[in-house]
Amino acid sequence: MKKTILINSRLSEVIASMGHTDTIAIADSGLPIPKGVERIDLALTRDIPRFLDTLRVILSELCVEEAIIATEMKEKSPETYAELLKILGNIPIKEVSHEELKVMTKECVAVVRTGEYTPYCNIILRSGVVF
Repeated sequence: MKKTILINSRLSEVIASMGHTDTIAIADSGLPIPKGVERIDLALTRDIPRFLDTLRVILSELCVEEAIIATEMKEKSPETYAELLKILGNIPIKEVSHEELKVMTKECVAVVRTGEYTPYCNIILRSGVVF
């Protein structure tokens, strides 16, 4: 068995296959996922799993050089936004409109759908390099 905290086999495989600058999105339960982009659907029921919990686990496995969020998160979900800043630490954050973020998901290797019901809880993570 794996010794790290991420035990979802498909998500682990996708992260392991990502190269520098590849992107992966973590989405709330309502974000539309473009056709042709892999959907890793973790949603079980309302708020299970949560967006921030999923982000923490993915960050434990993925080297991230940039995070992209919707500008609307700051106003519509301020508590989540504040916690997100703490979790991301020194990772640079780019803010774009929600509409632009949805377009950007078309280029992601996968979108991880959570059970999150809080508005605008979506993020795109750009893979960095560990060396």
